Amino acid sequence: MNTSFQLHDFVGGIHPTDNKVQSTNTPISFAGIPSKLILPLTQHIGTQSKPLVSPGDTVLKGQLIAEAQGFISANLHAPTSGTISAIEARPVAHQSGLSDICIEITPDNNDTWVERTRITDYKKCDATQLINAIQAAGITGMGGAGFPSHVKVSADPAQINTLIINAAECEPYITSDDMLIQERAQDVISGIHVLAHILEPKNILIGIEDNKPKAADALIEAIEKDADTPDIQVVIIPTKYPSGGEKQLIQILTGKEVPAGGLPSELGIVCHNLGTAYAVHNAVIKGEPLISRITTITGNACAQPQNYEVLIGTPVEHLLNISNTDIEKTSRLVMGGPMMGFTLDQIQTPIIKASNCIIAATKQELPDPAMEQACIRCGMCTEVCPAQLLPQQLYWFSKSSNLEQAEAHNIADCIECGACSYVCPSNIPLVQYYRFAKGEIKQTNEDKKKSDRAKIRFETRLARQEREQAEKDAKRAARAEAAAKKQAEKKAAAAANPEGAVEKKIPTADLQLLQKKFDATKAAVAKSKDKIAALEASESPDTDKIELLKGALEKAQTKMKDAAKAMAEAKKAEKATSTANADKGDPNSPERLKNKLELAQSRLTTAQTRLDEAKAENSDKVAALETAVANQKQRVQDALKALDESIQQTNQQNTTEIKVDTEALKQKVLAAQTRVDKASERLNMAKEQNLETVGALQTGLEKQQAKLDEAKATLASATLEDAK
Repeated sequence: MNTSFQLHDFVGGIHPTDNKVQSTNTPISFAGIPSKLILPLTQHIGTQSKPLVSPGDTVLKGQLIAEAQGFISANLHAPTSGTISAIEARPVAHQSGLSDICIEITPDNNDTWVERTRITDYKKCDATQLINAIQAAGITGMGGAGFPSHVKVSADPAQINTLIINAAECEPYITSDDMLIQERAQDVISGIHVLAHILEPKNILIGIEDNKPKAADALIEAIEKDADTPDIQVVIIPTKYPSGGEKQLIQILTGKEVPAGGLPSELGIVCHNLGTAYAVHNAVIKGEPLISRITTITGNACAQPQNYEVLIGTPVEHLLNISNTDIEKTSRLVMGGPMMGFTLDQIQTPIIKASNCIIAATKQELPDPAMEQACIRCGMCTEVCPAQLLPQQLYWFSKSSNLEQAEAHNIADCIECGACSYVCPSNIPLVQYYRFAKGEIKQTNEDKKKSDRAKIRFETRLARQEREQAEKDAKRAARAEAAAKKQAEKKAAAAANPEGAVEKKIPTADLQLLQKKFDATKAAVAKSKDKIAALEASESPDTDKIELLKGALEKAQTKMKDAAKAMAEAKKAEKATSTANADKGDPNSPERLKNKLELAQSRLTTAQTRLDEAKAENSDKVAALETAVANQKQRVQDALKALDESIQQTNQQNTTEIKVDTEALKQKVLAAQTRVDKASERLNMAKEQNLETVGALQTGLEKQQAKLDEAKATLASATLEDAK
């Protein structure tokens, strides 16, 4: 200890009754293994941990059961061996009284450890290795809001000159740090060594209040026993609440004030709780994650007040039972101290990493708050405020939900110490008003961020839609321009060749209608023949009727011939029109051969029709027509074979001489760019919302970008080839 150390003071503060001696007369005891362990996934500031286990899984003591999500998060480990019996919402240790997702473990009472990894000589390790060990152990602040410890020790050593260990423990009733120092001071000093090795500070200060003489002596003795101990100073400070606040202790020891909204690291200072230093020792030297802590069980309803080493997740009911607490006498059950703690509604609420005290108070010890009265503007709250705020003004702003003015008066700097409520003669629960306002401000800010993100997404989507619409309009205009150009060429060609134009204006006969007409006349011919045959076969044929039917048959045959002739002429005209623009240079081109095949098929149809008619009339031309049909079938087969060979040859030429369609490649590049934009938009949104799909979306964006780069390269190559 350095007796010449210059102390400073902070504005405000109060001196409530300590009530600490009740729980310091008995050594620390192990609280044992309860029948159930309930482990909330959120025991720290930052993102909730992600479960790695499922109901029915068997776990070992110290096994990782929930993984940190992001840098400001913390791992969660099994405090003992057993079976995962549930993962569901349970009441948790929070002033809101709400439930949260918890992992329930049913212990097997074997307490079997998972394989542990110890660091035999931390001095040979660099800072990164030690920070990773602290992060893997899931260590969070043990005396405050539960800020992940690896974040604090990740500060740049070049900017840190002072390491402060907070052993003040200023709040009434709480003695967990006091007893930890008295019994395990050497381990605490070992943890401070590890922190000092990481941060390389010039000064190491341990601040402890003067109402803990035994703890101060134990620290000094531990420092003197360790020959390798750096220059650690145990600084005894006056007992005053809330001297254990981080900003207040920094001001007492250094005279420096942390700026509003700032961090101690901006002043070159890092401050850790003494319990955190002990947890660092266990993690680095012993290889044990944070699975237990020292918790004070006290209060007038508690028959055996003392400090216990409690497994994280132990229900408060278990601690009340082992300390012989009279539940009927318990008027209020408080987690934390009487100033900053909160009332528990359920005794099944679990102990978490930041639970340093349970107070089972009687009605006389912590009576129900008196009825709130009007503020008399006495100003006592302003006098005791350690943050130098204006509690009275903040009260009015909070009560009227004037959040803008509350922010302007630095409500965020309120440490919720409760000093203002303690001295208020009107019994106004000021801290509750401030918590409400801070919660509303936080929610408003979150809503604004979501609104801003939604606005950005909307504007991006609108811009993309406008771009896509512009691209569609451009394509539509290009098609219209091409169609107009083609129409103009047709008109110019018609003007240059009036006769051809006249011929093209002559409508081609409807082949489908002609085919129907031909089929109808053919059916009429067949029907007339059947009727004539039936009459002739009858016993008394009607000669007159037969003659009439024969006349009708001749007319039907004439119509059928005319229909067949008209259909043949129509097909011939259609073929002539379709071949007008065909390739006339190469007689073996697919277009010419296709026309030749269709012509041969048409002639085959005509020949077959004439053959059928000749057979129906028993004409002597049947033999000649059969020969003609056979020859025509051969011509069809020859034309079909020639067409297949020409198509194969053309395909081979096309595969060796493919001309790149530059316009199609441009459209491909635009489409690929659109997909990249959409993928980038989805990735940015996932990053803003810290979604699990960030990795998958990043991979997708990289693939789309690769396709875009490939399309651009192909387009550039094609453009260069066209230029040649």
